[in-house]
Amino acid sequence: MTEQYVLDLQEVDESRLDLVGGKGAHLGSLSWIEGVKVPSGFVVTTDAYRRVVAQSPSLGARLDELSRVDADDQEAIRTLSAEIRRTVEEIAVPDDVAEAIKGALARSGEQVPYAVRSSATAEDLPTASFAGQQDTYLNVMGPAEVLRHVSRCWASLFTERAVTYRRRGGIDDRTVRMAVVVQRMVFPQVSGILFTADPVTGNRKVASVDAGFGLGEALVSGLVNPDVFKVRHGEVVARTISAKRCEVRALASGGTREAVVDPQRQELPALTDEQAIRLAELGRRIEAHFGRPQDIEWCLVDDEFHIVQSRPITTLFPVPESGDRENHVYVSVGHQQMMTDAMRPLGVSMWQLTAMARMHEAGGRLFVDVTARLASPAGRAALLDLMGRGDPLVRDALETVLDRDDFVPSLPDAPAAGPRADGAPEPVATDPAVVSGLIERSQASIAALRRDALTKSGPEVFDFLSVAFEEHKRVLTDPLNFKAIMAGMEATWWLNDKLEEWLGEKNAADTLTLSAPGNVTSEMGLALLDVADVIRPHREVVDFLQGVEDDGFLDELGKLPGGAEARDAIDAYLDRYGMRCVGEIDITRPRWRERPSTLVPVILDNVRNFEPGAARRRFEQGRQEALEKEQEVLSRLRALPDGEQKAEETKGMIDRVRTFIGYREYPKYDIISRYFVYKQALMAEADRLVAAGVLADREDVFYLTFEEFRDVARSGRVDDGLVRQRRDTFRSYQALTPPRVLTSDGEALFGAYRRDDVPAGALIGLPVSTGTVEGRARVVLDMAQADLEAGDILVTTFTDPSWSPLFVGIAGLVTEVGGQMTHGAVIAREYGLPAVVGVEQATRRIRDGQRIRVHGTDGYVELLS
Repeated sequence: MTEQYVLDLQEVDESRLDLVGGKGAHLGSLSWIEGVKVPSGFVVTTDAYRRVVAQSPSLGARLDELSRVDADDQEAIRTLSAEIRRTVEEIAVPDDVAEAIKGALARSGEQVPYAVRSSATAEDLPTASFAGQQDTYLNVMGPAEVLRHVSRCWASLFTERAVTYRRRGGIDDRTVRMAVVVQRMVFPQVSGILFTADPVTGNRKVASVDAGFGLGEALVSGLVNPDVFKVRHGEVVARTISAKRCEVRALASGGTREAVVDPQRQELPALTDEQAIRLAELGRRIEAHFGRPQDIEWCLVDDEFHIVQSRPITTLFPVPESGDRENHVYVSVGHQQMMTDAMRPLGVSMWQLTAMARMHEAGGRLFVDVTARLASPAGRAALLDLMGRGDPLVRDALETVLDRDDFVPSLPDAPAAGPRADGAPEPVATDPAVVSGLIERSQASIAALRRDALTKSGPEVFDFLSVAFEEHKRVLTDPLNFKAIMAGMEATWWLNDKLEEWLGEKNAADTLTLSAPGNVTSEMGLALLDVADVIRPHREVVDFLQGVEDDGFLDELGKLPGGAEARDAIDAYLDRYGMRCVGEIDITRPRWRERPSTLVPVILDNVRNFEPGAARRRFEQGRQEALEKEQEVLSRLRALPDGEQKAEETKGMIDRVRTFIGYREYPKYDIISRYFVYKQALMAEADRLVAAGVLADREDVFYLTFEEFRDVARSGRVDDGLVRQRRDTFRSYQALTPPRVLTSDGEALFGAYRRDDVPAGALIGLPVSTGTVEGRARVVLDMAQADLEAGDILVTTFTDPSWSPLFVGIAGLVTEVGGQMTHGAVIAREYGLPAVVGVEQATRRIRDGQRIRVHGTDGYVELLS
């Protein structure tokens, strides 16, 4: 195939991205949209780039070396990328490539000014913008200067910032190619950026226009603050006019310079409202063409807009598909389940197939549509009360939406149904047999699932699991199961509300629930202390575990003195808890049984930080504290007016909370136990497909939905392109921060605390476990990398049940996500750890090693010197 070194912009579109790069492809496509003016020009293709770099055999070796450098080794990246950049710049442009460029210049006008702009194959993509990562040169004049700046653009593929950006996106430097766009310069009176969705709120119905005088470099480089116009439905709904004291102008001899704006013009609007509206309408036309919100660079010349770039906005959180044009309000499932990371497609589809409520996916996260509940007065009040008790930030975000009277429709309450006027379930008797009966039925159901699921293969695996999902939902929707969960939560709320009212004591239930029986999650943390007791006497075992680097260590462990006993203890622990892991609601995450090395650092911390018998002593200490608190509370109540009655009611609620609060954790354990069986069955099928040559890798199935996986098992064929595309999309989703509440307009709401009762500079959060503690903050993003000592305060993004083994060795807890009844809060109370959750950006605002004071009763964190 003949190499093409130069193509006119009107010859290209997105189908030729590999040849002309992202910017070139988009500009070519823009030039075909009716009513959109794009400065004329051409693209020096990636064929030319390949031809040039092929002239330097050493370049490939240096790229290989760069690929092996650790992503965190910024010095090595800086040094190597600079060497590669110099090498590329010094390569002479081959004669035939130079002639092709000069020929294109002759057709366009050799002595007119040009913009010479980088256009890499990994930029302006739906999943990665690479905005500003490679170089652009303005007002370049003459063939020799254009050729020199084309070489500089090729070399800018290896700026330190571009290499680092690619690393973060998982893009191999050796796979990226550089094209260069050469366009006729336009000399605007005004220029700027148009976002067809509000880049701050995410609202897809609000366009945001940034505008300044002169060339756009003044805005892009941050020399001036732009005027900002917000346009919605053909109307400017907000504007901010800035003092624009300088601008960037083109020089007659080539290049650009900064210039002072005439003082009389500095505070004048750069655009009229009519121009901003016209530009927004133009943006909507471009957005419709590309099928997604766009970040558009524009120039205004004599009241006519020229578009010089359009790229997807990659920072917006996606909107769930509703299938209609109605308004919708979605609440994040991840914030309730303490897992806000992106999930792979198999994980999403499995949760959708097994959840009790309909789930909507967006950005690799799950959301529940609460619009109908918000529409009726009774449903709205009940939902806001429930959300407010769990996570006040969710409630605040919902109230923000409700304050816009026209967004959520107002509907009359539906007629009440059932025996209770408030629709609540009949209360369950305070009887431990209720809990033990539920657990026995769960265990029998899971045993039957395990017995049958692992005997299936081929399409029958999927047929069997489809039936198993119905049993899964039947167990979870058992009315008695729901009543038992709610009994513990409602008793907790009652105790906190009444004892604050009667005794002036906040969060009294925190102490009353210490060492509550039957909490499978808190037992999991204590059980790992028992494992440490088995290992601690055997020095060779401890030394061996300190060097563990892979997951086959259990086989080697048995060869050491005391190793067989240690191996059996770990194995027994994994038999009981090995289905758990961080982010466990995503079935694609590696379980502890699959990756037992994850537990080794925690076991070693327990060996170092605790004495034998710590688990038993800790549980008994908590039980005694709870008993003493009960006696104290009842004694104080009896001294009040109507004290005997208040004490009797409180005693009943204390018995109730201690009977049922531990069961709050069991349904999640049931779900994850079933998930591990499902995963074992599915991965056995994946292994069969790998052996048959259908799949290249067993984990390719993580990027398929359950039904797509079933189709592959039936047909023996997989779409490799779909797997690659899904992998890239998942990587882009990992960089997004999911909101607590999301609207169908795309507005992402995170909620805010409306409080003024905390010290200046303190970080506000939600109090979930009473007490105050001061200590060293350990910011931990990966449980396997935790290095904790007694007295440390754990600071992390979220804690699902898998983190509870760490709780036994810390003094306090701070998380970015959480609520009153989420797993981390329940276990913090169980262990008596002062805890504040829902602290926005805690892992960034608190430094690792910094001393902090956690106020678990009042819900804030002080940063100490």
